[in-house]
Formats: sequence, C-alpha cells, structure tokens
Amino acid sequence: MFDHDTYPELERGTVSRDEMTIAPKNNFTNVLVLRELESHAVFTTDGQSADLANVAVGLGDDRETYSPGLMFMRKQTGSDRRFGKSLQRDLLQTECTMQVNGMCQDCVECILYGSAASDDADQQLSITSRVMYDTAYTLRDATVTIDEKFQNAPGDDYAKTAEATIREPDFFEPGTLFPSVITLRDATPEELAFVLGITAKNKRYGAATSRLGRVKNHLLGVYTGSEEGPANLGLTRDVVTRLRDSDETSADSIQDVITAAAHDPQLVGDHLQSAFDDRVNTERGGLDLERVPDDTVDDLLETATSDSLADVLETQLDASRAFLEQTD
Repeated sequence: MFDHDTYPELERGTVSRDEMTIAPKNNFTNVLVLRELESHAVFTTDGQSADLANVAVGLGDDRETYSPGLMFMRKQTGSDRRFGKSLQRDLLQTECTMQVNGMCQDCVECILYGSAASDDADQQLSITSRVMYDTAYTLRDATVTIDEKFQNAPGDDYAKTAEATIREPDFFEPGTLFPSVITLRDATPEELAFVLGITAKNKRYGAATSRLGRVKNHLLGVYTGSEEGPANLGLTRDVVTRLRDSDETSADSIQDVITAAAHDPQLVGDHLQSAFDDRVNTERGGLDLERVPDDTVDDLLETATSDSLADVLETQLDASRAFLEQTD
C-alpha cells in the first residue's frame, strides 16, 4: 500500500497517515508539470480579456521584455478540484459540492484542498489547502499565443438592419505551453497519489470547458524535501533562454523564442526539467529537495490512474476524518 515502508523515497516530503496534524510542518512535495493546450482555451478574469504580465528575460544586449499570457492559479486549482470531487463520486460514492460554504469537510478532497466554514452551525471550521498552485506563464508573447476572434449576430430575418459586432473573449491558441509546479505540504503518500491522478487525468481548464480548454498535462518529475521548489516565473525565464541557446531550434535571440510560431513540447519538457534541477542545485547554495526516482513515479501514476485509486482513497478517508477531529 502507499506508505513509507513501500516508498521510503517519499518520506522526506510526505507524512504518514497517522502523523497528519493541524499544526503545519515543512514536508514538501513538488510536482513538475508542463501544460500543453490541445484546443483553444479561455483564461480571463473579467470574462473578456486574457490575463497578461510584463516579464524581462535575458541579460545584456539580448535582454527582452515580453507579455506572456497567464493561466491564473485559480484556473488550475478550480478545475482540478472539480475533477477531484468527480473522481471521489466515481470511486467512493462520496457526495460533495464546490459550493463555497457547502463543502462536506468530510472527504479526502476537502481535507487536502481546503474549504471555507460550512453553513452548518455545528461545523464552523475552515480548512487551509495543503495543495499550492502558482500562476503559470506562456513561453511566447501574447501576440502569438492569443487570438482575438469576432462574430456577428445578424438575426435570422430575410431583411434586417445592421447589427453591432459582438466581440468574443481572447482565445489562447492550441500548442501554447505553460511550465507549472504543484506543491503539496504535509501530504500523505495517498494524497500525493490523488493529486497525481487528478493531474494525469484532468483535461479541461478555463472557461467554456464543454467546448474549449483541452489540456495535456505532461508530468515531468516529483521532488521531495523540506521546502518549496523554484517558482513558475523563474522556470519560464530559464526555458526561454535555454531554447535560445539550444542547437535544436533555429532561434538566435530571445526575440526569436518569444515570437516563434510554436515550440516542441518534448524539447520544452526536457529543458524545463533541466532548469528545475539546476535551480534546485544552485539557488541559495542548493535547495533541500531530491528527485523521486522515475520508477517510483511511474508506479504511483499506474495506481493513481487505475481503479486501484479507490483503495488508496478508502485508506486515506479515515485518516482525513481523524485529521479534522483534532480540532475537537
């Protein structure tokens, strides 16, 4: 089963089920992911315009400032939470809602991802999430990753007057890539398996997911230790400069990278993994993180994406409920 006897390499960044405590400790598991759009997607805050940032990349004469598109943190966690709750319904027949004050606070997902105080007068507790997301940035500039689409609404009469053009929201183009890190704090191996299953199987992010927003999450590595790993922004900068210097691209400058028509996900994934490893080794003289062997991650993923996840969640459920009872 999922414990430190079976996976001793997880002990540095996770806690056993009987060690779950409401007092935070410093056990971190970092999951490195490259998100690839496989269809158009809509990521907005105001419902119309894509979220953008201004980011400087490079040094000296090759220093550039560009405007990456953003996959805001809430666009990631909201989608993953909905998928996680649906997984529980399938595997555990557990009913829980995404209603802000209506979550059950009695399931694995609520205890891991957090919840606001319930409307139930007898359950006035809020639970802090132990899964942390950060805003993700595109490698390329908004001018090449975002498409402004327009449509007319002329009506269906044979004769009609001119109608105003209706502007659609900004659309992110298929093939857009977002380097991303998901960080778990004081999670159990079972909870890690749950997050890995969600990450591997969830394929829709953003608005209008019944028609748009198909995403492929490339899982590139899992790292455990006593602290968080590098941030998405730094990793994105590193990948841009690595693509500029790579013999496998035709880029001669950062400008070439950020305005390219597309980037190969496999090549970007390799550079992203190397960038993460290098930052772990060099930031502040070296971060207290170690990469989990790929064989272990593959084994975790095999369980997390099969019906065996039901047994894992059943085992975790009692521990999650006991965690909440510590407040009594």
